[in-house]
Parts: sequence; C-alpha cells; structure tokens
Amino acid sequence: METSERRDDIDAVITGVNLLAEELDHIYSDLERRVADRTAMLGRAQAELEQMAKTDALTGLANRTLLNERIQEAILASADSGKAPAVLVLDLDSFKAINDTLGHGAGDAVLVEVAKRLRSVVRAADTVARLGGDEFAIVITEATEEEILQIAHRASEQLQDSVRVGTETVWAMASIGVCIGTPGYPAEALMRDADIAMYQAKEQGRNNVQLFHPDMLDAVRERSRITAELRSAVAGGELALRYQPVVELASGRVIGIEALLRWHHPVRGIIMPDSFIRIAEETGLILELGRWVLHEGVAQMRRWSETAPDLTDFRLHINLSAAELLRSDLLEDIRDTLDRHHVAPRRLVLEITETVLMSRGTAEEQVFSGLRDLGVGLQIDDFGTGYSSISYLRSLPADTVKVDQSLIQDMGSDPQQLKFIAAILQLISSAGLKAIVEGIETAEQAIQLQAMGCLYGQGYYYGYPLPPEKVLDQLRGLAQRR
Repeated sequence: METSERRDDIDAVITGVNLLAEELDHIYSDLERRVADRTAMLGRAQAELEQMAKTDALTGLANRTLLNERIQEAILASADSGKAPAVLVLDLDSFKAINDTLGHGAGDAVLVEVAKRLRSVVRAADTVARLGGDEFAIVITEATEEEILQIAHRASEQLQDSVRVGTETVWAMASIGVCIGTPGYPAEALMRDADIAMYQAKEQGRNNVQLFHPDMLDAVRERSRITAELRSAVAGGELALRYQPVVELASGRVIGIEALLRWHHPVRGIIMPDSFIRIAEETGLILELGRWVLHEGVAQMRRWSETAPDLTDFRLHINLSAAELLRSDLLEDIRDTLDRHHVAPRRLVLEITETVLMSRGTAEEQVFSGLRDLGVGLQIDDFGTGYSSISYLRSLPADTVKVDQSLIQDMGSDPQQLKFIAAILQLISSAGLKAIVEGIETAEQAIQLQAMGCLYGQGYYYGYPLPPEKVLDQLRGLAQRR
C-alpha cells in the first residue's frame, strides 16, 4: 500500500515537472520570438537611420556621404568594365535671387523640382545627390564619354524650362562641370576636377556644360598663387590708388574723381584690377580690399581738401562689389570713416554695377536705404552691358548712371551707333537720372555727347588715372582749359 502511494506521489511530481517544463518551453519560445521581433525592429531602425544619414532631407536625394560611396563603387566597377566613371557637378545660376525675392520656402520648392528633373535624365545605375545649398552632383557608372555628355546636356536642357512657384514663374538654370575619370582615378580628384569644370562653366557665361581639361587645373593653381600673393599685398603695402577725373562736359569743371585700384607686384610690376578682382571676389578678399579702398580714398580726399580747397569741390567715386553690399558693418564703416576724416557724406559716391542692382534682395535694399539716409550718392556702373531697360531704371536707388565705354567706341565712324547712344541717353534722362559717359578719348566725342544731352564725361581726353601726388596738378591743368 505504501509502495503504491509512493509511486503515485512520484508520478505526480513527474507530471508537475513535465508541465513546468512545457511552461518553460512556452516562455522560452515567447522570449525567442520577442527577441527576434526586437532584433528585426532594431535592424529596421538601424537601416532607417543609415538611410537618413545618407539622404538629403529636403529632396530625398543622396547626400555627400552616399555620393562618396557611389563614386568609390563606380571607380571599382570601371576596373572590370573598362568604362570610365564620371562625376557631374551642377550649381544653379542666380538661385540667391529666388530666395531673396520669394523667400526660402520658394527656394526649397525649386530645389525639390530640380531634384525631380535630374532624376528623370539619369539611368537606374546612376546616382543623383544634393551636396548642399543649390549644388548637386551626378555619379555616372559604366558609360561611354558620349553617353556621359548626353546626360549632362539633357540635365542642362531640363533645367532651362521655367519652374512655377505659387503664382510666380522662375528659372533654375545651372552651370555644369563634367569630369570623366579613368580606372583607378582617385575619388577626391573626380569631385575636385568636376567642381573646377563647373566654375569654368560659370566663367563662360553660366547655363552651359564644360568638360574638365588638365589646363583648368593649371589655372586653379595660378589662382591659388595669386590669392596667396594678394593676401600678402594687402598687408605688405603693395596696393595703391590712381585717380581719374569726371568732368561736366559743358564747362569742363571737375565734378568727381574715381578711385581706381592698382597692385604694385614686386616681380610683375603694376597689375590692373581685371587680373585679380574676380579672384578676390571668389575668395572673399574683396571685403578686405574694399575696406582699404574706402579708408584710403576718403583719407586722401581730406588731404587734398586741406592742401588745395579751391580745387577740391568734387565727389569721390568708389566701386562697390556685390559681396561688400552684404557686409554687416558696411554702413557703420562708411559713417565712421567719413566722420574720422571730416568728409561730408554727400562727397562720396558708390558705383554699383547694374547686374548687382538688378539681383538685389531685401538685405541689399536695406543697405541702399541706409546709404540714402546717410547722404551718400549711388551710381549705376557699366550701364549698357546688362539689362538696360527703363522699367528697372526708374526703380533703382541711384542718381547717376555711368554708360559703359564700349558703347561709344565706334561712335565717330558709325552713324547708327550715334543714334543708339542718343537713345540710351534719352532713356536715362527719361528715368530722371543723370548720365556719365566713360571712355571719352577725343574732343569730337565730347562735343557729340554734349550735343546729345550728356551732362558728364570721363576718359583719357580729360585725364589719365594718376597717383595722388599728381592729381592737384592735373586739376589745375583742367581748370586752365575751361
């Protein structure tokens, strides 16, 4: 009896242990499932994070990180296929004007549309990326040179169509640089050289495609050398100003004098601004150069006024670049400089090109308003080389217009050109502005321009740009000619 009861107890224990084991199996299976689900979830999250880390949030395109990976893959693939990898770099022309005039929301909408259009011109194996701002890139893998250039030109054509943003129509055309590598071509070199070609496209007038050539790299190295030397020139006292008079055509009276920058290079001699101003603008050195010209020019005005007050009732003309207009301290610097040298604001005129004035945004408008309040004059420079329409002339914050010298070069031999100049001068007068024609070299030109109603002139006929110590003698000579 006891044995039977003990056996029953043992069976009950075994049954309980089996039930417990089954329960543990269920618990373990559930844990395994949960762990597997959690692992899968973490995997998906990790994949999403990696995707986000390699994707541009605005456009959904690849970002710079993924772009670099795809370039490396294209280079490796080219070793097997023998077809060159290629990189296209695209920079939208005048995109800043869209942001400034319509706002960043409109700018973002344009970028999204550009991304869509670029996707439409590439093949499935290619990668479109946004590098940041308004700059994009395309990686092309396993294609012939002809196919690569076809994609580049299709992209250019796609971007020439207007973009509708709300009720506004804008354009987002691009300068495109193309670099076609060879198997083993370094990834960083592909990007660098495509970027160089893109800047060459901008220099060629924008909205075009340029294929990289090694000569372009030589030009970049030359610019780098000039940039380094120009930095030293500012600190080393190699900069100088030359001054050229602006006269009233009817009387010959000097009403202004323009400060013109020169670089006295220790080896190459005097370098004209055309050889270094663009480089200064690209590198930001133009801000330092602009400060120097302002301070030196205004200081010289004060020195002349103290030396010969009877000869110096004129205005100082200084050129101002687009970058300088965005200097946060520009107005304060101008005010302080004029106050320090006791020069009245009305005696300073800032010359700004018509292309800069046309693309002005809210920030520039605030600067123009501040200059008007200060009493500083504004002049449109290089008129006739850009838009030249009466509708925009009437809206610009200027009081004088300088007509570009290229417009009067054939005036003496081409009757049609005479009519054209007369129409330009009438256009300026109709807008309530006064005209200065530059590049006058003969008495005949001066007489013809005066007969057409031009008030002021500048050029070699009245005087060459001279160093400050020779200016007063030049002014005395002009006074004797009156």
